Amino acid sequence: MASVFLYHVVGDLTVGKPELVEFYDSETVESAIRAIGEFPEGSIPIWKKRSHVGIENSEMKQQRFVGIFSSFDIVAFLAKSECLEDQDKALKIPVSEVVVPNNSLLRVVDPATRLIDALDMMKQGVKRLLVPKSVAWKGMSKRFSAIYYGKWLKNNDSPSNSSNNLPPNMNWSPSTSGTVIRDKYCCLSREDVLRFIIGCLGALAPLPLTSISALGAINADYSYIESSTPAIAATKKLPQDPSAVAVIENTSDGQCKILGEISACKLWKCDYLAAAWALANLSAGQFVMGVEDNVSSRSLPEFSVDSPTGNSDLVNGSRKPRKFSSRNIGFFSNSHSFGSRSMYRGRSAPLTCKFTSSLAAVLAQMLSHRATHVWVTEDDNDDVLVGVVGYTDILAAVTKPPTTMIPVNRSTEGFGNEIQC
Repeated sequence: MASVFLYHVVGDLTVGKPELVEFYDSETVESAIRAIGEFPEGSIPIWKKRSHVGIENSEMKQQRFVGIFSSFDIVAFLAKSECLEDQDKALKIPVSEVVVPNNSLLRVVDPATRLIDALDMMKQGVKRLLVPKSVAWKGMSKRFSAIYYGKWLKNNDSPSNSSNNLPPNMNWSPSTSGTVIRDKYCCLSREDVLRFIIGCLGALAPLPLTSISALGAINADYSYIESSTPAIAATKKLPQDPSAVAVIENTSDGQCKILGEISACKLWKCDYLAAAWALANLSAGQFVMGVEDNVSSRSLPEFSVDSPTGNSDLVNGSRKPRKFSSRNIGFFSNSHSFGSRSMYRGRSAPLTCKFTSSLAAVLAQMLSHRATHVWVTEDDNDDVLVGVVGYTDILAAVTKPPTTMIPVNRSTEGFGNEIQC
């Protein structure tokens, strides 16, 4: 395991990070749509409002965290029949009635928490780290002396640590990081951690140039639906990590060809109402490959969420109706054929890599596209799906002892998690 994870602490990743602005569960779905474009991974952490005035410790902060609300969750909610019938009403519903509570997706940690411990937390399913701001913190970690490390071990023997069953140095111990600025926090995502890792690739040698198959980083247990299946089937059981469903087509020789995906990162900055209508009315293949403007004559309700560029369909205070097109959700409708993918499909095309792609190449792909995952295909056929590589798989790969690197079985039989209608 690279020493970079032992000699760096979480505080090193917080330099330049803005202060956390909480999004409360009492806010509306419409407000969540506008807020989500500013957050990584196409999702936002949701909080309960404080019920008291005064100083709030880390435990109280943790208890107020509700869960994480993604763009996929929003589109799935708006695609329900009752929401399609009255979209204005659906947009005014409080987020508390839609978000799935999961308090384990975020952890409050001290700035002096070792990076290796933070990685362990994220490998166990934590998606956000909440770090209190410190006056004394200057963003420079130091190598661990016996006294420094011994002090952490002493703190780790406290009853609060043993009761939480957390790895060493994961609890907040204010004495380790100087004077804490009360009620001021910054939030670290897994994307932030990966951006730190890509800046330390030299210290991780030879892992960066090792193939993802040799590292065992390919996850064959992914969610998928066939192209002929109604797209709404993807919402029956929303996948959590990564929050993505592959849209596939079975070939005559028994292989699975990936046509596209329905995911939080693809829906991140789309027109949510158009995407919801398409999810409820189109097949999965039509949803990801696109349909021509004249395929459907149905008009969407007179509402459009502000686009990522700040434009809106509001004209003189009224909402401008329009017919559905794949362009409404940022996809390009250039083909009726689901047999092959086109380089001109824009953001609807799935992000893929080869079975033998290096870890560094996949990591660069994910960060450059701000994607939470990359689909893995065969070397000789970039359409045949093998598996997926997500954040958790990358974190596991960079912390894995070299002796455990083994090739992954390339057989496509028996893997995958099909979502049933």
